[in-house]
Amino acid sequence: MIYHNNWSLEELDNMMPWEREIYLGLTMKQIREEQKRNEEQERQSKAR
Repeated sequence: MIYHNNWSLEELDNMMPWEREIYLGLTMKQIREEQKRNEEQERQSKAR
């Protein structure tokens, strides 16, 4: 989360547990979507 959202460790430590859980879920979703897009682009470039 520090790398993807540019948060400091202090900001993460100061979050409420439920708040951190929500942001973690959103970050994981974003990473999965990026991976899918990258895989699709790789497939398209290999098919050409």
